[in-house]
Amino acid sequence: MEGEPVFNKVENVYVSHVEDAVTFWAQPLSRIHDISKLSESLAKVCQSMNTVFGIPDLDKIYAGLFSADKCWYRCKLQYVVNDEQCSVTYVDYGNSEILNRSSIVELPEDLQFSPVAQKYRLWGLQLKTRTDIEQVWTNRTLPGLKLLTTLIADKQISVQQKATYKDGTVIVQVIHGNLDIGEEMAKKGFAEKCKIVSSPNKVEDIADEQQSNAKQQAPWKFKKLERLPMREPKSFPMFNPCSNDHRFNLPFTEMHCRNQRQYHEVNAVPGCSPDINCNTADLKVWVVNALELFLGEHDWLLCRLEAMMRELNGLQSGKHPKEKETSKETIGNLQETLQLAVGNKLKKLTIKIEALRAVRCTNENTKIGDDLLEAISIVTEERISTPSSLNQLEETWTEYSFSQEKIRSCSDVSRVTLKFSKLDMLQQTLHSSVELFILEVDELPLEGRQTKLKALLLSLSAVYGTHAESEGLDSVFDTFFKWKQAKMEQFNCVRNDTNNSLGSLSSWFYDIKEVSDLKGTCIFASKSLLLFLFHKFFDLTADTSLSASDVVGNIDDILNKVESDISKELEISLMEQNEEDKKIIRNAYNRVVELIHQELALISVIQSKYSYSVEFKKNIVEWLDKSPNVDHLMSVKKNIKRLKAQLRWKIVERSTLEEADEYSETILAEISHDIAVLRNNIFSEISQEQEEYGTLSILVQKWFPELPLIHPEAGILRYMKSGGLLSDSMERDLLDGEPMKELSSKRPLVKSEIKNKQVLLKGYSVGVDTEEKVIERASKYRAAWCKQKEESGIMELLNLFFCKADPLLYLMVPFYPGESLGSVQANTSLDSNEIVRVMRGVAQGLQTLHAANIIIGSLHENNVFVVNRQKGIVGDFDFTKDAEQRSSVTWSCFPHLIAPELKLGVPASESSDLYAYGCILLWLSIRKRDFAVKTDGTPDLNGLDLDMKLKDLLSNLLSKEERMRAEQVKTHEYLQLPEETVNILPDTESGIAKNTPADFA
Repeated sequence: MEGEPVFNKVENVYVSHVEDAVTFWAQPLSRIHDISKLSESLAKVCQSMNTVFGIPDLDKIYAGLFSADKCWYRCKLQYVVNDEQCSVTYVDYGNSEILNRSSIVELPEDLQFSPVAQKYRLWGLQLKTRTDIEQVWTNRTLPGLKLLTTLIADKQISVQQKATYKDGTVIVQVIHGNLDIGEEMAKKGFAEKCKIVSSPNKVEDIADEQQSNAKQQAPWKFKKLERLPMREPKSFPMFNPCSNDHRFNLPFTEMHCRNQRQYHEVNAVPGCSPDINCNTADLKVWVVNALELFLGEHDWLLCRLEAMMRELNGLQSGKHPKEKETSKETIGNLQETLQLAVGNKLKKLTIKIEALRAVRCTNENTKIGDDLLEAISIVTEERISTPSSLNQLEETWTEYSFSQEKIRSCSDVSRVTLKFSKLDMLQQTLHSSVELFILEVDELPLEGRQTKLKALLLSLSAVYGTHAESEGLDSVFDTFFKWKQAKMEQFNCVRNDTNNSLGSLSSWFYDIKEVSDLKGTCIFASKSLLLFLFHKFFDLTADTSLSASDVVGNIDDILNKVESDISKELEISLMEQNEEDKKIIRNAYNRVVELIHQELALISVIQSKYSYSVEFKKNIVEWLDKSPNVDHLMSVKKNIKRLKAQLRWKIVERSTLEEADEYSETILAEISHDIAVLRNNIFSEISQEQEEYGTLSILVQKWFPELPLIHPEAGILRYMKSGGLLSDSMERDLLDGEPMKELSSKRPLVKSEIKNKQVLLKGYSVGVDTEEKVIERASKYRAAWCKQKEESGIMELLNLFFCKADPLLYLMVPFYPGESLGSVQANTSLDSNEIVRVMRGVAQGLQTLHAANIIIGSLHENNVFVVNRQKGIVGDFDFTKDAEQRSSVTWSCFPHLIAPELKLGVPASESSDLYAYGCILLWLSIRKRDFAVKTDGTPDLNGLDLDMKLKDLLSNLLSKEERMRAEQVKTHEYLQLPEETVNILPDTESGIAKNTPADFA
C-alpha cells in the first residue's frame, strides 16, 4: 500500500491471493481498475525491453511472462534458482512461480511504482506451533488454507489496520459481512492466538521462526493453492497446468474458480496417509503388515468355530440326516471362508485401490466438458466485433452505387450535370470512409482469429460430431456452467470421502504408534512404523510387546468404510452420462458452433469489404482531383488511321510495280517488307487500343459511369457490350488473307497470320435485325472463355469486326489446320488413352458453356478440335443462329448425333448436347458411324465389345430418359483412368475423305 498505513483505519480491499491460514494478499478497491491500464502498458512495453542479464537487483521491479496465460505482469525476484531460472513474486497480485530468465525483462522508470497488492496477516493469530507437527500439517494447514480461501478469496472485504511488520506486512482485523474472519479461523482450530509480545516486529520474528521450523520438521511436502494474476476482479486468466512451480491456478469466472479449486484440492496428496497416490512399494508393505494385524481376529474366529462344532456335536442325535449334511457343508464353507477371510478382504481392497488409481490417472469424467469451457471462453471473450466504421461505409457505398446507376440510366449529358457534382462529393466521402475502415480493420487479427476458430471448430466436430440448432440461446451457457459445477461438487464430495476414509485407516496405525511412544519407542517414517508394529505384536523374543488392549479403534469398520467409499468413487467415475447430461452438453456445443459460424461469417464480410476498399483506394486516389479522359485512346486511333493510310499506299505501290512490264525484284522485296512492318505496327496499335478500351471499361463499370456520356465518340459502350470483341480499327483489307474454300462452301473463310500466329476469318452475313444478336451471343461466349481461358475447354474468340464494303461480320479465331476430330480420325485414329484425354477436354468445354447457359446444338466431329492429339476443345459455332436453328442444320448433316427428343420437336438442351457427346465417344470407340439402334431411337450397346466403365458411361449418355450432366461426365471413372485401355474394333469404315471440312458451323 502506498505511504505509511494509519492504524485503526478501515479500508475496503479485494483479495487476490491466499498464502496460508493467516496470511493473504489484497488490492485496494481504489486501484482495481488501474490493473487493466497497467496490463495494457506492460503488453506494449515488454516486447521491446531487454531480458535480465547478470546478477539481478532483488529490490527492483521487473516484468515476468506468466506461464499460465503468457501475459506480462510486474514482479520482484526472490532468489536465483540456477543460471537459467529465478523465483519471482507478482507484486500486484501476491502469487509466485519460477521463471526462465528469458521470461523476465527490465522495466522503465515510469513503471517502477509501488505494488498494487499488499500482504496482510490476521490480527492476533499465528499458525500452530511445532509440537505434534505431523498432525498439524496434515489436518490443519491445508484445511485452514482452504477455509480462509473459501471465506475471503476473490471477495471484497473490510480490513482494519492494527500494526505493521518490518517487512511491510500489515496486521489487520478482517470483517466480511457480519463475520470476524480471525475469530472464525481460531474457533475452527486452524490458527492459535499469538503469544504476548512487546512489538509487532517481534511478533513477526516469532511467526516467521515458527513457520520456518514447521517447514523444516514436516516429513512431507504439500501443494498450495496459488492465485494467478488477474487484470480485474471479474476477468481472470485461464488455468494452466504447465506452470513452472507446478502450483495450482484459479480460472476466469467465479463459478469456474470454485470448480477448479475443488478439483485440485482433491488431487493434492498429503504424504501422511497411504491413499491412492502412494507408490506401489509402500502400499505392498502396508498390506503385508496389515495382514499380520488381522491374525488375532482370525484366531478368535477359529475359537468361535470350535464352540459351534461342540454345540453341533451335542445336537447331532436329534437332527435329520439331510439337516446334518447341510450343517456340515455350512460349517465347512464357513471354515474355508474364515481361513481366507483376511487375505480375501485385503486382496479385494487392493484390487479396488489399483482400479481407482488407474481411474484417477485418466480422470475422464472430471474432464468432460473442459474443452467446451475453453471454447465458450474463446467465442465469448475473444470475439471480434463489427467495426464501428462498417455501417457508415456501407451506407455511403450504397448511396454512391445508387448515384452511379442513375447516371448510367441517363442518355442526355445536359441532364446529369448536377448528378456528376453529387457523385464527385460522394466519391470524396466514400474515400474518407474507406480510409477509416481500412485503418480500423488493420488493427484486427482477422487471419489469426479465423484460423483459430476453424481449428476449434474442427477439434470440436471430431469430438461431438455434427451440430444442430441449440435450444434456449440465452441460457444455454448458464445451464452448462451450473451442470458442470454440480458434477464437480458431487465428484469432489465422493473423492473427499475416499481420501478421508483412507486417512482414518492411516490414523489407526498412528494411534498405535502413540501407544508405543508412551513405552519409550518413537517411529517417524511410515515404513519403519509398520515394521515396528510387526515386531512388537508378533516377535516372541522382543523385550517389550504390545497387548490386545493397545489396539485402539474398530479396524473392521474402518476397512468397510474404505471399501465402501472406494466402490462409490469407482461407480461415480465410471458412470455413463444420462440423456439429460448429454442434452446439456449438446446444447452448449451447438451454441458454440453457432457463434463460431456467426463470427466466421462476420470475418468473411469484413475481409470482403476490406479487399474492395483497398482496391477502391488504390484505383480512385489518382482520380480524386481529376477525371479520366479518352485522349490517349483517341491518339492511338489517330495513329492507326495514319498507319492504315501508309499501308494502303504501299499496297497500291506494290500492285503498280507488279503490273509493270519490267520491275526490280529488289524494290518489290523492299516494298513487301515495308508492308509487313506496317501490318505488324497496325496490329500492335490495335492491341494497345484494346488495352486502353479495357482500362476505360473498368473505370466506367466501377467508378466513372459518366465517361461514355461525356465522350460518345470513343465508342466505349459498344466495346463493353461486345465483351471486348468488337474492334472498329480492324479491317479485312489489313490482312494478307488466303481464301480457304475447301473448308466451307457456306461462307467466306480466309486464313491469315497475325504476329506469327495463324488465324481464320469467318464471314457471316448480317442485317440490321441480326447484328445485335450476333454481338450478344459472341460476347456471352467470350465471357465464358475468359473465366478459365485455356482451361475452359472451348475455342478462344480473338476479334469481331464489320466489313465496310459488304454487310459481313468477320469473326477471328485461332486456326487449327487438320486438327478437327473428323480429320484426325481420317488420317490416324486416336488410341484409347488419347480418346480419354480428348473427350475429357470436350466434357470440360460442355461444362463451361452450360454453366454460362449456352446450348451448342451443333456438336459434331468437325466442331471438336484435337490439339496435338492430347487435348480436346469445343469449337465456335454459327452465332447468327440460335440453338434450335443450329440443331436443325446438324440434323441434316449428322443425323446419327441427333437426340430422339429433338426428332419429336423438343428444343435443344444440355441433355441433347450430352447425347451428341455420347455418340461421338461411341464412334471413336467402335470407329463406325452406323450402329444398331433400339426401338426408342437410341444406340444398342448390348452387341458391342466395350470396356465396362465405358459402357456404363455411354449407357448414361445415350439413354432416352434422364442423362448425365457435363460435370458428372468429367468426373466419371472412365475419364479418370487415362491408362485404362478400351477395346477398339477394327476399322471397317472406308471411304473417309482426308479433307473433311474442318468448319461446319
